[in-house]
Amino acid sequence: MPVQQLKEFLEEANVEYMCLTHPPVFTARELARHVKIAGDNVVKTVIIELDGKMAMLVMPATWRVRWDSLSRILDTDFVDLADEQAFQDRFPDCEVGAMPPFGNLFNMTVYCAEPLTEQSELAFAAGSHTETLHMKTRDFLSLVQPVVLNRGFVKPGTRKPAWLAKGHHRPHESSEPSISRAVSR
Repeated sequence: MPVQQLKEFLEEANVEYMCLTHPPVFTARELARHVKIAGDNVVKTVIIELDGKMAMLVMPATWRVRWDSLSRILDTDFVDLADEQAFQDRFPDCEVGAMPPFGNLFNMTVYCAEPLTEQSELAFAAGSHTETLHMKTRDFLSLVQPVVLNRGFVKPGTRKPAWLAKGHHRPHESSEPSISRAVSR
């Protein structure tokens, strides 16, 4: 059974979802392999400390955080991975590492990697290492209203831009990285 608070929230919003039970998995990438879903459709939830406040990053399981880029786009001097002991009490019904990407239910700002918003469906830990919840991305975006970031994340294996591979400084760009509020599609 998904975290009760999440289940009630989804049912009250009249959102369709499916919950699967499976053997324990401890990373979003393991979850993707185990339930045979593309890693870009599996949500990785990362709790960060942003200028002394907790916030939630959600991104495809196959992607990683680019801390330097994330700090620039959020215009902050301090962004770091939060210590599990510092946030586990904020998710009382969740196993550590299995927090669902609904930071809004836990009084946290949610930052979402733009590539995740381009998926039609998402799968994520439902509060335990043995339960996965599947739902439409448009429903997730509508309910969570995350701040969508177009930078701050990288998919391993992608080629670096030529200017970066050669060790040059970042070129001046005519368009700044953008931050936007999610809108349901």
